[in-house]
Amino acid sequence: MSVINYAVRHLGVKHIIVCGHYGCGGVKAAMTPKDLGILNPWLRNIRDVYRLHEEELDAIADEEKRYNRLVELNVVEQCRNVIKTAAVQQSYKKNKYPIVHGWVFGFHDGLLTDLKIDFKEMLGKVQKIYNLADE
Repeated sequence: MSVINYAVRHLGVKHIIVCGHYGCGGVKAAMTPKDLGILNPWLRNIRDVYRLHEEELDAIADEEKRYNRLVELNVVEQCRNVIKTAAVQQSYKKNKYPIVHGWVFGFHDGLLTDLKIDFKEMLGKVQKIYNLADE
């Protein structure tokens, strides 16, 4: 978060990219309901993403497709977390940037998948609860 804060407030970045990747071991581990020791706090966030989208994910019979969808949903949720920050909201109110983008990289084909995050819509929904735009 300190990097995002510095980039937005001091460097004036216009775009923030949250990029996950298919084949993510962390997401795979999060899909395993067992104690993984020191990784538990980090995996909790991904497991919460699964919990939020449990119905959609459980409806996907193919395990690899379910796993890939969780990777995508995790990127969307992490975009939302970036948008929740005061630095992003305040800069956007003042400057109309940064814009947050969500991408997923495919190691198998080298392609980036743009998840087409609707920044303005997501910002509006986030600000119902996390309105930090007022300085």
